[in-house]
Amino acid sequence: MQRLKEKLMPRDYDEKRDFIRVQVDCDIHYKEQDGDEQYQGRVKNLSGRGMMFVSEIGISPETLLEVHVAPHNELTPALNALVRVVRMARQKNGEAYEIGAVIQQMLDE
Repeated sequence: MQRLKEKLMPRDYDEKRDFIRVQVDCDIHYKEQDGDEQYQGRVKNLSGRGMMFVSEIGISPETLLEVHVAPHNELTPALNALVRVVRMARQKNGEAYEIGAVIQQMLDE
């Protein structure tokens, strides 16, 4: 009976992912891997494999970024990682960009 329910009720796309996306709203500081200029944005979701954040500037796919995600509480450790941009799309309101990135390596800081 359970199998029949699964066939009749397709799973949502997000549920098929290897890692669940967690909705968040916290600061992210980032720079290009070999760059010096720091930028700031807002993380909108995180998973065990990547993230989506909002940036006022566009970032081309395949760009490597060093990111620092600062949580709002002291119980959650900061995330420092090297990520590869895989997607960039202008937001519907046209004021910023949604950046999709895959975590390549965790960094010590």
